[in-house]
Amino acid sequence: MVPVNGVELCVQTFGEPTAPPVLLIGNTLLTWPDELCERLARTPRRVVRYDLRDTGRSTTIDPGTPGYTLRDLVADAAGLLAALGLPRAHVAGFGVGGWIAQLLALDHPDRVAALTLIATRPNPPGPVDADLPEHDPELMRFIISAPQPDWTDRASVVAAMADKARHMAGRAGFDEAAARERAGRIFDRAVVPLGADPATVHRSNQLASAFAAMDSGDRWRERLGGIGAPTVVIHGEDDPFFPIGNGQALAREIPGAELIRLPGTGQELPPRVWDKVIAALARP
Repeated sequence: MVPVNGVELCVQTFGEPTAPPVLLIGNTLLTWPDELCERLARTPRRVVRYDLRDTGRSTTIDPGTPGYTLRDLVADAAGLLAALGLPRAHVAGFGVGGWIAQLLALDHPDRVAALTLIATRPNPPGPVDADLPEHDPELMRFIISAPQPDWTDRASVVAAMADKARHMAGRAGFDEAAARERAGRIFDRAVVPLGADPATVHRSNQLASAFAAMDSGDRWRERLGGIGAPTVVIHGEDDPFFPIGNGQALAREIPGAELIRLPGTGQELPPRVWDKVIAALARP
C-alpha cells in the first residue's frame, strides 16, 4: 500500500528494481494478466501495476459518487511514480486507463519516457466525437437488455461478467474459464468499507462505472499533437466497445505514433496478443 495524494494505492511490482520501469494503468491491477507482467519483467523491466481509487484494495469510499476527478487519477499516477522513486517510466494504459495515460503524457511529460495506448479512445466518457465510431450497437443492446446480476453474490457476478467478456471478445476465440477466473479474483479483492454499498463497490470494480460519474474536466483530444513521448497504439480490429477507428485517430493525431492492429481481437488482452504487447512495452 503506497500513500499518494491523500489515499492509499495498492501496488504490485515485478522484476528487478533497477530495470527500466513500465507503469501499467487499467481499472484494477488485474486488468493486466499475471503471466503477461511476469514475461514483461523478464525482458528485463520493472513492471508496476496498481488499483485505481475505489477499486481492488486501494482506498475505497463511494464509487457511485466519486469525490475526485479524472485529473486526480492522473495526479495519482504521477504521484505513484514519485513515491516509488521513479523519475520516468514507459506508461501503458488499457481501456479507460488509456485516458489517464494520455493525460499523464500531456500534463506530466517529464514522467513519461514512452507511451503505449491499448484499446482506448481520445474522448472521455459520454458522447463521442462525430468522426469517431461509437460503441457497437449490438454490444449496447446486450448491455441494456442483459439482466443485472446480484452484485453482492459472487457466483452471480462471475456468470454475468463472463457473459459480458464474451460479447467484448473478438472472432479469434473466447476463453470462458479465464474470464470467470478473472471476474472471481476481482470480486474477491474488492474492499467494501463500513457504510458503503457492497453492490456499488463490486459493480464499479468489474465495470469501471465510477468513470461515468466523475468529472472528466476539459477535453484533451485537441492537445494530442503536444505528446512528445514515443507512442505505440495497440487496438483490436474487432473491438466492439471502442471500435478501431478510435485507435486509428490516436495514431494519426499523436506525432510519430505507430498503430499495431490485432486481428480477431476485441476489448481484451488474450494470450495470443501478448507477444506483440510485450514487444511494444519492452522497446528501448
